[in-house]
Amino acid sequence: MAVFTEVSPVQAQALLDHLHLGQLCSLRGIGAGIENTNYFVDCTGDDGHLHRYVLTLFERLTAEQLPFYLRLMQHLAQRGVLVPEPHADATGEILFTVAGKPAAIVDRLHGGHQMAPDAFHCEQVGATLAQMHLAGRDFPMHQPNLRGLAWWQQVVPQLLPFLDATQAELLTAELRFQEQLATSADYAHLQAELSGPIHADLFRDNVMFEPGEGPGRERLTGFFDFYFAGVDTWLFDLAVCLNDWCIDLGDGRLVEERAAVFVAAYERVRPLTGTEHRLLPALLRAAALRFWVSRLFDLHLPREAALLKAHDPGHFERVLRERIATPWHALKEHA
Repeated sequence: MAVFTEVSPVQAQALLDHLHLGQLCSLRGIGAGIENTNYFVDCTGDDGHLHRYVLTLFERLTAEQLPFYLRLMQHLAQRGVLVPEPHADATGEILFTVAGKPAAIVDRLHGGHQMAPDAFHCEQVGATLAQMHLAGRDFPMHQPNLRGLAWWQQVVPQLLPFLDATQAELLTAELRFQEQLATSADYAHLQAELSGPIHADLFRDNVMFEPGEGPGRERLTGFFDFYFAGVDTWLFDLAVCLNDWCIDLGDGRLVEERAAVFVAAYERVRPLTGTEHRLLPALLRAAALRFWVSRLFDLHLPREAALLKAHDPGHFERVLRERIATPWHALKEHA
């Protein structure tokens, strides 16, 4: 559990009063995440009913960066994408200050995480991801993916002293590969024509499901935690998802059935181009590199927190090695 900033009931109630959301019933730190401070906030509204929200205090992102994330969530929610919409005050403002930190409050999604997804779950996530990409095309704000290539180039030299020779060789070689990819004509085409706001962190614990009709037929209720979002290629977002939703967690291998279903569901909403199919193996490597680097960073160069457990970097090292050794193509004719 990561709680970087303590929030008192008095502070939480002040925000609820400002937003006319009701009387605080409970305030509880959320036992997940390593980037922001999150609390479950339950309160009684003017209608007498219990209402459930999530209060987020932003530890790294600045007040200048945050409007992109919050307005993106608002934009998507207003276009029917299943995401929590930030609550606005009477002036339309959705970014506030709590305990000296930038803060926002959003509706709490129903249901829970599916940490052992099957093809049925992957189908829903794939289709909703494509809907999200299309809905974001007319979003007017721009911010780059802050954990993209420029960040890798900055951070990798800081990490090398902590790695053994084999790991350091893999990390530097993959960074060179991704730098070369970024200069290619195909990648330039993706950036120019096949990109937009992406989630960039849509792991199993950032999606909610609730029970649906029939045993095991859960219904997706929403994507959340957009605070790594940025403008990047849609294919990178898809690759991030495939590397989490469609793999064997033990060895990092892509599970063919789940991966094929995920991509097929995505393509029923937004078909991939030939260029995207060709570059998917390279973007799967990029997605693995991104999370290996960030987990190494959180492990070796951590910041203080009340309670903080960094994720295992070794997982995405295995995923990256597997993507290099066994490139995966959604369409075999592109192999």
